[in-house]
Formats: sequence, C-alpha cells, structure tokens
Amino acid sequence: MLTFWNLFNRCALWALLFLSAHSAQAQVVRFEVLERKPAYEGRSFGAVGVYEKLRARATIALDPADPRNAVLVDIDKAPRNQSGRVEATADVVLLRPLDPNRGNGTLLVDVPNRGRQIGPQLFNDAPDPNTLDKGNPGNGFLERQGYTQLWIGWQADLSSLPGQMALQGPALRGVTGSVREEFVFDHTRNPATATLQWSLANPANLAVSVRQRWDLPRQSPTGLAVRATGSKTLEIQRPQTGFDAGALYEVSYTATDPLVLGIGFAAVRDITAFLRREGNESNPLALHGRSSIQRSIGFGVSQSGRFLRDFLYLGFNEDVLGRKVFDGLMPHVAGGRRMATNVRFGLINRNGRHLEDPAWQVDLFPFTYVAMNDPLSGRYDSLMLRCRLNTTCPRVMQTDSEHEWWASRASLLVTDLAGNHLDLPSDVRAYMLTGTPHYANAGGLIKRAETMALPVNPAHNGPVMRALLTAMQEWLVNGREPPASRVPMRAHGTLVDAKAAVPAGIPGLPYSGIFTPAGFADHSVMPPKQLGRYPVFVPRSDADGMSIAGIRQLALAVPQATYTGWNPRAAGFGPDALFPLQGAVVPFAKTTVQRQATNDPRPSLEERYATHAAYVAAVRFAAESMMAERLLLQEDADRAQDLAAQDKLGQLR
Repeated sequence: MLTFWNLFNRCALWALLFLSAHSAQAQVVRFEVLERKPAYEGRSFGAVGVYEKLRARATIALDPADPRNAVLVDIDKAPRNQSGRVEATADVVLLRPLDPNRGNGTLLVDVPNRGRQIGPQLFNDAPDPNTLDKGNPGNGFLERQGYTQLWIGWQADLSSLPGQMALQGPALRGVTGSVREEFVFDHTRNPATATLQWSLANPANLAVSVRQRWDLPRQSPTGLAVRATGSKTLEIQRPQTGFDAGALYEVSYTATDPLVLGIGFAAVRDITAFLRREGNESNPLALHGRSSIQRSIGFGVSQSGRFLRDFLYLGFNEDVLGRKVFDGLMPHVAGGRRMATNVRFGLINRNGRHLEDPAWQVDLFPFTYVAMNDPLSGRYDSLMLRCRLNTTCPRVMQTDSEHEWWASRASLLVTDLAGNHLDLPSDVRAYMLTGTPHYANAGGLIKRAETMALPVNPAHNGPVMRALLTAMQEWLVNGREPPASRVPMRAHGTLVDAKAAVPAGIPGLPYSGIFTPAGFADHSVMPPKQLGRYPVFVPRSDADGMSIAGIRQLALAVPQATYTGWNPRAAGFGPDALFPLQGAVVPFAKTTVQRQATNDPRPSLEERYATHAAYVAAVRFAAESMMAERLLLQEDADRAQDLAAQDKLGQLR
C-alpha cells in the first residue's frame, strides 16, 4: 500500500482536476490535489479501517450578480476574471475512510479556528490541534464512527502555512478607512507591542487612549504614546501610574487595502456542496458516479462557531443550485455572538471581552433562531429567517460552555429583547455545559495563574460532545429526536439578574455581579456611539455555587469542588472584570472540622460521601442516568468510573 501512495504522490502531486460544466455552476472551478497519503501513519480504526488524508486547493468563482453572493460586502467592487467572476482559492484538508463503504456516509465539516483543525481535540480528546500528521488521533472516536472529515480555509487575512489553513481572496487596493482596535496586555512590560489586523495607510494617523475598562472615560495621560514599527505592528508606551496590567488600550488608525472577507462564507458553502453532491471524477469523494456522502454536519468552535451562526444568518446554507448545504449545524461556544466578517475592514480575530466594548461588531442583532422585532435597530429578523423562506434550514444543536452565559451573552438565545422567556423552534436545541470554561484540553489539571483570582477550571467537554454528535447523527439518519434543550430559562427561575446569581458567603468564591453586557451602537461614527443596551441574564447557582441548569457532567453531578464558568481577574490585572475564556474551581473541605473552621456552608467531602466506595457508586449511578438521557456514551461512562476509582475524576488530587 505504501508503494502505491508514493507512486501516486510522484505522479499526481500538483495535478489539476478541471470540473464539468455542471460543477462550474456550483462555483468550484478547480480542485487541485496536492498530497494524498494514509492518515495517522496508517493506523486502522476497527471496522472502518485505515483513513486517507488529502491535502488540496479549491478555487471558487463567484457571480457577483447572483443574489446568493450579492449579500457579501464589496463583492461588487472586487477584481474579476475574464468571465466576470470573482475568484478565491482555499486550502482544503480531507480525511476519509480508505474504503468509503465502511464510512457512515456523513461529512463532518470542522470549520477551522484561526486556521487550525481543532475538532479532534474536542471529539477525539487529541492532545493538540492539527494532529492528522502526528500519528496521535487521541481516542479515535470520529474515525471509529466512520465520519468523513473536511477542513476548508476561510480566513483571507491569514497566510497559508504548515498548520494554518487560509483563503487567498481579492483585495480592494488603495481603498482606505477608519479602524479601531482594543488591546489588554496582562503584563507590565513597557513599551507593549501589538499587531494590527490591517495595514496602516498613514502611520501619522495612529492614536491611542487608555482606560481601566470600557465603561470609563478614555484618557490620554502623560507618558502614553504610540508609534508604528511596521505596516501592521506598533509599540505603546504606557503611563507609569494610574493603570494596572489589565487596562484597556484603544488604538485608532487609517487602514488600507481591505480584503473581501465575506468570501470565506461562499468558500465553505461551495466546496462543501461540491464534495457532497458532485459525482464526477473531479470529486475525490465520488463513488460509482455519485458522491459517497449522504449528509453533512457543520461544526465550529468559538470563532468558527460564530462563523456558522453568520453562515446561517446570511443565507449560505443554500448553495447556488438551491440545495441545502448542511443538514445539521453544531456551533460550539459561540454564545449569542456573530462575527465582524462581512464588513469592510472587519476584525475576524477580535472578540470583545469583559470589560471591552459591549457593542462591538461581533455582537449584532439577531442573536437567536426565533424571529422578533428589535426595539433598538427597528428591524425584524432571526438567524433562520433566510433559510425559512427557501426551506434550507438545517437542524441545529448549539452547545455552549457555562462561560458563554457570563461572557458571551448566551441568555439572548432564550429570551426576547424585553428579557422574557423564549421557546426555541422544534428544529433547534441548545445546551449549556455546566461548570465549564470556554475551552479546555482533555486531561488538564487544576492550576493557578497570576492573572486570575481563583484556580483555573480544567473541565473538558469531550464526553458530552461525543454523545451530542451521536444524537445529531441519529436525528439526521432516522429522525430520532435528540435530548431536549438543557439551558437556564427565565420561565424556570434558573436564568436571573447577575446580582442574584451566586450565593454569598462561600469562602474563596468572590462574585460581585460582573458579566459581559450587550449593547447597540452607531458604527458610522468613530469611535462608535452606544445607543442602548439589551437585557442579559446569567445562570442561577445552587448552595454550592454551581449553576443549577444545563448538563452537569460527572465531575459536577458527583462533585468534590465547586466548578464555575467564570473567574475574576486577580489584583493588578483589572480585578473588577472577568478573565477571558476561563472558569474556576474551589475544592470542598475534606472534613467537617475543616469546613467549620472557615465557615464554609458547603458540605465537606466526608459529609457527602461516607466512604470512597460510596463516592464511586455515586459516580456509577450518575453515569447510568446520563446514559439513559443520551448525554453520555458507554465508553465515556466506563472511563469516568475508572477515574473515580483512582480519585482522578475531577483532577483534584
């Protein structure tokens, strides 16, 4: 087999595969296979067998007059080829069963996060992103299940590099515009260095201000200065006093040469549609004159989860032939946010955090899947309004860590804009993964960081995400309904005002009602002017300080500590704000005497579990309950019980 692969690479490397006229209608005009080899060094995955990895480039050519493309900002101003179309070329990585008949017929499109392939970190418990060439597929869950996996470079502001997928798209040369960016350095080095999203048109137009957080006035104190060190790099000389390491610096400048960033949506649409639908030999997934793919799921983490919400909102789940692109959509840890992508001089890599600007371009109405009126903008809209009109809506399962409910306005998924309870459509599910940070790798340990007030929460969401992906697959294959939404709700009293969220009096668990608000601003002026706020709520906690609603994984269902989705900044790093992306862990006292000595109202471990065997039995019972609710798979239940027996389930000792 290896001889075959070597021969193929020598003969087919850089071979161009030109598509049929029908394929051209689908806007993929060239699919170029650059490399083809066994994945994971030829490892076999049970009944599915060996996987094959293809590295390719796909070129799309968009008709700017097509209404499906006209939604893209500046597509009408972009350079065109001789046929009057706008071209872009995307990096593509495809992972498929070598024998397609052994696969499950599902194409899982893992939208890259900042050019990285990170889905296997979540579903496979893989140790690192971009693991396909490293021979370490983690537990190999996706491969054992037979998924064909696809990654498409969509970010035109990145470079194509090893481990970084990108899109080569058109730029508007000579066009300029005003841009502002925010920086929190979390260190005291002076001067501080920063990289801008866009190239400077005129370094003399650089300006900088500072404030301890967004809701305070901008200041220009003595000692504050900024200078350009390159076309996109700068140094900020910080004032000697008055601001700590967590202060917010705002840089404004005149930028030049914007890219047509929104073409990334079209690239994901057209390349997915091509690989899913085309039956000719140009498609590496074709088998006997048709694609071997029967259905497709779009998945994205954080930035790419927000990408999927905008992908749906802008109508890109309809391909140019009117067909559905994704049957299922799984945006992960996106909260109520979208992206600053389909705008001129968009800031794809910027995501306003607490306490930065709460009316940034990523935080625009609509926030949820139900249509409603926005009293601030005067618009009527929803994330699914376009797909409802042409019956191309996918089934949606949005999953968020608890952190998104504190920092990314996730409550706007399930409330109207007056703050009232909102029921989601029947083809949408939402799940909060209780007590978890934005993202954590498998096998992480509790640690301390000087920037955070509390120990860092290492909770990993792999087990529940494997169960939910399995539920999505069943929903698409045989129509079996997935588990009901598991989120805090106003109607249940589990989604509340921040001041009432966390009980006071738990030693080592400080909370002062801080969360990230949501605003509406006029972006036609610089700096933007905030015109109003949307109501935002957070999860209500129990007596242990842990959120009541959502999916409690086993470390929370049978706890040895309080797990939160929030972690305050430490003194010297902006202590009035939440640290981005992190949660916290506060262990229970081991004995009643220790608990009473600190006036801790939370029962101690010896009060909760009479013996270690009783603790393990409680884990077993909770695992069986989660399996019955289809929120945990058997293999993960077995693994959790083994960890509990070793006293390592929460990685506390």
